[in-house]
Amino acid sequence: MALAADFKNTAAKAAPEALYRLHALVQDDLAAVNRVIVDRMQSPVSLIPQLAGHITASGGKRLRPLVTLLAARMCGYEGKRHVPLAACVEFIHTATLLHDDVVDDSALRRGNATANALWGNEASVLVGDFLFSRAFQVMVDDGSLDVLRILSSASAVIAEGEVMQLMTSNDTATTEAAYLQVITAKTARLFAAAAEVGGVVADCTDDERRALFDYGLNLGIGFQLIDDGLDYAAAEATLGKTIGDDFREGKITLPVVLAYDRADELERAFWRRTLEQGEQGEQDLARAIDLLAKHNAIGDTIERAREYGAKARATLQGFEANRFQQALLDAVDFAVERSY
Repeated sequence: MALAADFKNTAAKAAPEALYRLHALVQDDLAAVNRVIVDRMQSPVSLIPQLAGHITASGGKRLRPLVTLLAARMCGYEGKRHVPLAACVEFIHTATLLHDDVVDDSALRRGNATANALWGNEASVLVGDFLFSRAFQVMVDDGSLDVLRILSSASAVIAEGEVMQLMTSNDTATTEAAYLQVITAKTARLFAAAAEVGGVVADCTDDERRALFDYGLNLGIGFQLIDDGLDYAAAEATLGKTIGDDFREGKITLPVVLAYDRADELERAFWRRTLEQGEQGEQDLARAIDLLAKHNAIGDTIERAREYGAKARATLQGFEANRFQQALLDAVDFAVERSY
């Protein structure tokens, strides 16, 4: 696709290796997280571990629990509390994925059939609810009111973000500010919570915890901006989902916001027909991609992501330099320079 060139001048080819290095640095912690996930997914209702295991085993990046593990270790924590809390973060994330795929009627995730495509919408929603419940059990077991406040607040904000996205879908009048409000709630707040929880278990100061929160928030915004650009520009086999899903679902993401703002009336009529009215023909995705290229919408989306990445890096300047701090900096590079 024409817009794939927007990603060729980045470090995207090194992204898988960068993620591997992050995993390797905390491989023992991450293995313990995976054991907690498997253990806490168990239920006498056989469909629950079957369906939940399908999505958790489908090749996710584990970036959010990695942030919790790395933040705790960067701050000198040597205990074990961060392990179940990292699993808790992943449960919340996985629950939202199950619910998202139902809302979006998605058939493919990470190259595999979605849970709702295999078992139906009802089962996916209910197992998502089960995973949310498991997450709260883990929070209670930890015993920290701070942890409970941070993660329960993030869960509520994520739900608000989902509803906001539903309200802006198919609305070409959506502003960049409104779009950023959606992705901050829907994606970035869980990254922020994941980082701050690592600081809580390490007994960080209030200022340090705020810095970790800001790190996660900016990381999450940059991550989602790249996701939204990749939906129009990535290689489909690499991305692990169908290119143009956002277009077909009428989602108003930043590339569309920028292209619409810069469009003439004829181009705006195209966006209104395809996204607001849902009238899409066989050649319309290609036309949309051409318009995004014409107005440099993908390139500017990538630049916005890099700006948030720079903000995330800046928040870590007050922490002692060590290999875990460097890994959190590398996580930013991965988030904003990846091709999948």
